[in-house]
Amino acid sequence: MYDIIIVGAGPAGLTAAIYARRAGKTVLILEKDTFGGQITFSPKLENYPGFQEISGNELAQKMLEQAMALGADVDMDTVTDVLDGEVKTVVGEAATYEAKAVVIAAGAKHRRLGLPNEENLIGNGISFCAVCDGAFYQGQHVAVIGGGNTALQEILLLAEVCRKVTVVQNLAFLTGEAKMIEAVQAKDNIEVIYSTVVTAYEGETSLEAIRLINTETNEESRLEVDGIFLAIGTVPENGAYQHVTKITEQGYIEADERCLTCTPGVFVAGDCRTKTYRQVATAIADGAAAALNACRYLDA
Repeated sequence: MYDIIIVGAGPAGLTAAIYARRAGKTVLILEKDTFGGQITFSPKLENYPGFQEISGNELAQKMLEQAMALGADVDMDTVTDVLDGEVKTVVGEAATYEAKAVVIAAGAKHRRLGLPNEENLIGNGISFCAVCDGAFYQGQHVAVIGGGNTALQEILLLAEVCRKVTVVQNLAFLTGEAKMIEAVQAKDNIEVIYSTVVTAYEGETSLEAIRLINTETNEESRLEVDGIFLAIGTVPENGAYQHVTKITEQGYIEADERCLTCTPGVFVAGDCRTKTYRQVATAIADGAAAALNACRYLDA
């Protein structure tokens, strides 16, 4: 029996653990995949206060070490359900856990295009992380799908090692920060194709090419590439929490800055909740708010 179980070990979940342990509550963190969440895919953070520059992986490691040093327990398991009651029951694939309060900080996963054979090609020509997989494409031609800040960061990293980077953007403009757009436009080996979407992958066991269509002219084309990087955002995975939360049509758990759900004793923090901005700083703010409100609930 724990005071608080935290589902997810991203910035929101780890911050919640730090605050809860400092308040003297017993804490279990459950993580199904990667400690640190999505920030581990960011090779360089330049907008996190206190660090002019730090890798997402390094920041996540520091937060995990801090939470564990304070006495938080950590376990690997995939949560499949959360049940309400005087004692909350967290159901995992490996075990069932009990706590007086739960903080859901499940984050989100990389968005896919949803095209045929996509899952089979992930790791065989389709990637999500330039710092993880960019070296495999040394001197080759890759495409990046997307035009926001995440995509621009991937593009600039890939341009350092790849012969050519083709950017496929569905809008008529890039949507990232002006400084990053300028950096992309200054690179000779980066080409941007605007108002274009990917309609199909070619290749059975490994990616050989992508099919494209211009949304303004309806012109179809084929682009031979050695690999592509999907950088089109993330989607929440909140199906396991439908019994204790209200979930929007977009899949996010309804909550405001207080991080309260519709179920007393169940709180939500980070990218998996309804909010305007999804940044490391806002996830950490959520984690603090969720933990403080969970402690208040327990002490009432």
